Amino acid sequence: MATSVKNNFMNPDLISNLQQALIRRNDSMEEHSRKVQDHEANKAVAVASSISFGSGNDHQAKTEDTPSKPVVLVTNGDGIDSIGLACLVEALVRDGHLDVHVCAPQSDRSVCGHSVTLSETLAACSTEIGGATAYEVSGTPVDCVSLALSGALFSWSKPVLVISGMNKGSICGQNMMYSGAVSGAREALICDVPSLCISLDWKKNVSSESDLKDAVTVCLPLILAAIRDIKKGIFPKNCFLNIGIPSCPLTNKGVKVTRESTWRSSLSWYAVSANRLPSAGQFMSSQQSLGIMLAQLGRDASAAGAARRLNSHRKNVEIESVGVAGNHSPKQTVKKHFKSEFIEKNEQQIADEDHDFIALEKGFITVTPSSLSPIASFEIQSSVSNWIAVAFNSHL
Repeated sequence: MATSVKNNFMNPDLISNLQQALIRRNDSMEEHSRKVQDHEANKAVAVASSISFGSGNDHQAKTEDTPSKPVVLVTNGDGIDSIGLACLVEALVRDGHLDVHVCAPQSDRSVCGHSVTLSETLAACSTEIGGATAYEVSGTPVDCVSLALSGALFSWSKPVLVISGMNKGSICGQNMMYSGAVSGAREALICDVPSLCISLDWKKNVSSESDLKDAVTVCLPLILAAIRDIKKGIFPKNCFLNIGIPSCPLTNKGVKVTRESTWRSSLSWYAVSANRLPSAGQFMSSQQSLGIMLAQLGRDASAAGAARRLNSHRKNVEIESVGVAGNHSPKQTVKKHFKSEFIEKNEQQIADEDHDFIALEKGFITVTPSSLSPIASFEIQSSVSNWIAVAFNSHL
């Protein structure tokens, strides 16, 4: 017998409202459950990604732990507008694994030696070179390296490597003493930073811009090997490397560790007349006070001095009598003007291929270690030879 239960003791509208409330409550609980499940699933994925090593995106979750790119400082002796500098910087930036900074002289200081600027204010102006952080400095290569490593110009404390190059013209033998480019690398060594000086054996009326680009291509593996082994702690210590690239870079005969020879260019001096000198404004544009002094001396030049110049039979020599303003003393000042230039020696000293100059002329990439202490030269030579052999495994 069927039993029927009548609900006539409750209002039908109340019953409908209760049913809808129950339905909404069930939906809310299901939504909350789904959110909890999604949250747990996301946590599991994050954990799995942090410990996975199989895919190309494995380390994206650990971006903050990724080490920064090694910092490389580039300078040179030829000046900020040098094509060789631009070629080298562009290649280093294009490699993509380095943080490249440039601090180079604003003008050619290739033969200034290890000179520094004291008691004068230097200007460092930002510039654009191949995507690097770059400054041109109104000083010498040594000024540039010292300023950059001081922490006053760049935010980093010390780069992994300092490179002076790509310099236009070989730097062999005793010419290293004159070279501003070599001195930039030496200053880095003094500051306890590994360094390289790289130069192309530029031949006048023969070499071209493409040779500078080829020289960069040839030396780039050596630069990268140096950075790699500096980080490993196996790069030769207590020296910098003076690297010479032969005039035909792509047909080089390989890398040879060489010794510094006694070869050098000869300085030749010759007299010039006043009309071959630049104006005071061009000659000392950055030294206004001295320009004023020169102008004053010019106004005070005596007529006797002018007559002596006209009557002089000594070619290319100016003998000038200059009187001091307001001083009628018979004493006179003799002023002569001279210029100098390097003359390449035709005769070559007797030397073997272990010397930098001879090996470079024969087409080798020369690697000449140079230290601050000549006493340790033999040990350093052996250390560099061992490093070259291991670093390149004879594939260059």
